[in-house]
Amino acid sequence: MTTLHPPRPLPVAGALPGGELLASLLSGTDVEEQPVTHVHHIPVRESSTLPWPEWVPAPLRSQLEERGVLLPWRHQVEAARLAHDGRHVVVATGTASGKSLAYQLPALTRLAEDPRACVLYLAPTKALARDQLASVAALADPTVRPAAYDGDTPGEERDWVRRHSRWIVTNPDMLHRGILPAHQKWSSTLRRVAYVVVDECHAYRGVFGSHVGHVLRRLRRICRRYGAEPVFVLASATVADPAAAASRLVGAPVTAVTEDGSPRPGATFALWEPPLTERTGEHGAPLRRSAASDAATLLADLVERNARTLAFVRSRRSAESVADQARRILHDRGRTDLVRRVDSYRGGYLPEERRELERALSAGDLLGVATTNALELGIDIAGLDAVVLAGYPGTLASLWQQAGRAGRAQRESLVVFVARDDPLDHYLAHHPRAVFGRPIEATVTDPTNPYVLGPQLCCAAAELPLLPEDLADFGGPAAEKRLGELVAEGLLRRRPAGWYWAGRGRPDVDIRGSGGEPVSIIEADTGRLLGTVDGGAAHATVHDGALYVHRGETFVVDEFDVDDACAVVHADSPEWTTVARDVTDLGIVSTDRTRRLGAVCAHTGVVDVTNQVVAYQRRRLGTGEVLAEFPLDLPARQLRTRAVWITLTDRAVERAEVDEVELPGSLHAAEHAAIGILPLLATCDRWDLGGLSTALHPDTGAATIFVYDGHPGGAGFSERGFAVLRQWLQATRATVASCECDSGCPSCVQSPKCGNGNDPLDKAGAVRVLDVVLDELAAAPESDSGGPPAAEEQEEDLVF
Repeated sequence: MTTLHPPRPLPVAGALPGGELLASLLSGTDVEEQPVTHVHHIPVRESSTLPWPEWVPAPLRSQLEERGVLLPWRHQVEAARLAHDGRHVVVATGTASGKSLAYQLPALTRLAEDPRACVLYLAPTKALARDQLASVAALADPTVRPAAYDGDTPGEERDWVRRHSRWIVTNPDMLHRGILPAHQKWSSTLRRVAYVVVDECHAYRGVFGSHVGHVLRRLRRICRRYGAEPVFVLASATVADPAAAASRLVGAPVTAVTEDGSPRPGATFALWEPPLTERTGEHGAPLRRSAASDAATLLADLVERNARTLAFVRSRRSAESVADQARRILHDRGRTDLVRRVDSYRGGYLPEERRELERALSAGDLLGVATTNALELGIDIAGLDAVVLAGYPGTLASLWQQAGRAGRAQRESLVVFVARDDPLDHYLAHHPRAVFGRPIEATVTDPTNPYVLGPQLCCAAAELPLLPEDLADFGGPAAEKRLGELVAEGLLRRRPAGWYWAGRGRPDVDIRGSGGEPVSIIEADTGRLLGTVDGGAAHATVHDGALYVHRGETFVVDEFDVDDACAVVHADSPEWTTVARDVTDLGIVSTDRTRRLGAVCAHTGVVDVTNQVVAYQRRRLGTGEVLAEFPLDLPARQLRTRAVWITLTDRAVERAEVDEVELPGSLHAAEHAAIGILPLLATCDRWDLGGLSTALHPDTGAATIFVYDGHPGGAGFSERGFAVLRQWLQATRATVASCECDSGCPSCVQSPKCGNGNDPLDKAGAVRVLDVVLDELAAAPESDSGGPPAAEEQEEDLVF
C-alpha cells in the first residue's frame, strides 16, 4: 500500500476549515511528488432575494415561510414569473440552489386557482422523483393528491393515479410506453395539463436525449389535440447555452434563467494528479499511481481529521475497494476506533437503509463514505466537511453536483478532484479555468437522427395520424423525407388526410437503446435473466471472457452467442477488468459542411464505419497494468453515422516537420487525444466516440483524422466538435504537450480501446500536427460551405 504521508498530529474535535485541512493533508508530502496542480478558493456568495410574486396564494407562502423560506431567491422568482406568464423556461443554476421552487410556485398556484388543472413532473431517476414527490406533498393542498406513476407503481394503483392525482410524478420511459400510447385513457388528464416539469434536463443527451425530445414533442401534439397548451419548466445544471439545449429538447423556444441568487458557503477546491510511477503499461509507457489509491488514502486522512467526507468513485466495486483500503490504512496506523466509521454506499439499498446511511452521516456516526454517483442526487445530508472525486464523473455538471455535497454555513469546506490516468482528467488537472471558468460543455442532442426520427414518427402516427401541420415540430423537411421512406418500407400508409401507422400492434421502440437487438445476459447456474445490453454495445462489453457488471455485482462471460443475442455468465470477483480492442474501416457517404483553412480543411457529414472487435485485454484493477491479451472471433459490424474529419495537404504535413515514417503515428496520437478531450465540450463519454487516422485516405486523397459518433445515425457529438473546433483542438494540443511523459502514456495519447495496440504513436509529431492545424484555424477567415459558422465558435479559448 502506497501512502501519501505518515500520520500527523490531529485536532481533538471538529474538522479544520477547507484551506487548513488541505495544508494539513499536504504537510508531509514529498516535494518531488507534490500532487496538487492548482488550488482554487470559492468565495462565500451572499443570497440575492426578491419579494414574493403578488400572485402566490397566501396559504402557500405561509407554508414556505414556516419552512424557513422567508423570501425567494432572485432566480426562483424570475423563472416562476416567466412560467406564470405562459412562457417555457429553463432555470440553469448551481447545485442546491433551490430550483424546485421555480416550478413549484407557478404550478401549485395554478392548481389552487383551477381545481381541474394538473401537472406532469418528469425525472431521470426514481430517487430524485420520490424526493420531489415528498417535497410537493408537504406543500400541496389535499386536493392535489401527488402520486408516482412509474415502473414500481402497482397495477391497482395506476388507475387511481390516472383518475385522481393532479401532480403526477413519472419519467420519459413511462410517458413513452405507458401514457402516450394510451392517451384515450388519459384524455381527461391530458386536456388539463397546465405545466410539464422536466427536472435535471441536462441528463437527456445523445441518442437517449434525442428520443426524449421526440417524446416531449409527441406529448405537446396530443395535449394540443385535447385542447391543452402546457407550459414547460425545465431545471438544468450549469451548462453552455441552456436556452438552446432546452429549446432543442422541447421543440419550442425556451427562455433561460442563469443568474444564481442562492447563497453559497466558501470552499477550497484542489486539483490533484497522482505522480507517474516506475510501473509501466503498453509499450513501456509509464503509469500513474491510481486515482482510487490516492482517494482511499485521502479518505483515511480526512477521517483522522474528523472531517465528514464523501469519496465519489465510478463503480460499486471501486466504492467497496476504496472503503476497504481506507479502513486498512486506519487499522495500520493504529486507529482501530475509526475503522467502523468508514463505509461504502452500494446501489440497490432499501429506502430505510438509505435513510439510515443519511442519518449516520449527518449525526457523525459515519465519518467517511466511498460511493458511486448514487449519492449525487436525491439525498438529504447536511453539508459535509469534504468531498473527494476519484476521476472525472463524465460531465462538469456531475462534477459540480458531487462537489456541491461539501459545504457548511459557518465553515469553509474542502473538495479534491483526483485525476485518473486519462487525457481529459490530465487536461482538467492542468487547466483550472476549464473547471472554474464559465460553462463550456453543451448538452448535445440530434432530433433529426434518422435512426431516432423514424421510430418516433411511427410512435406518433400510431397514437394519432400525422398531419402535414405536425411535421414542423418533428424536423420539417427531415421528417417529410423520413415519412416517405417509412411509407416505402410499409410501416406507414399515406392518405389524403395524413400518415397512418400500418404495422401490427404498437411500435416497439427502446428510447435508451442505440440500435440492434438487445442481448440477454443469463446467469449460467440459475438461468436467471440478469438484464440486457444494447446490441450496439454488446461486442465490446459481453464478448467471451468479458467482465460484466450488473447492479454493482461482477460476472465473467462464459459464452456470447451472436446469433441468439445471448451472453451466458457466472458470478466472479477477479482482480482484473477487461477492455475490448477493435479495428475500424471508414468510408465517406456525404459531406454536409466544410471549412477551408488554408492547407487544412475541416468537414462534417455522414460516414459508413465497419468495426470489428478483435481482442480483449485483462488489466489489473487499481493500476491498469496489462496482464494478458486474448484474440476474439467476432463478425464485423456496419454503422452509418456522423463524423467530423480534418484533412492536411502535403504542404501542411511539410510544415509539421513529420516525415512519411512519423506521419501515421503523429495522426494516430492526435486522434486518440482528440477523442479523449471532446467529452469536455459535448456531454458524452470517450466510449461514445470512435476514430480513424490515416496518412492517405482513399476518399479524401490526403492525410486525414476522423472522429465519429458511435451510434447509428449520429448523436450530435462530432457536430459539436466541428462547431467548437478551435477550442477542442487547443485543449487537445495542451493535453499532449503538458504531459510529463517522454513518448506517450494513458494520460495523453494512449487509448484503452485502440485496436492497433496503441502502435504507432508519435507524441511529439502529434503536437506539431496540431500546431499547424491551429495556426491555419487562427489565420483563416470564417468559411463554411454548408452555412454560417456556429455560434459556439465565438466562445473564448480554453487554453490559458
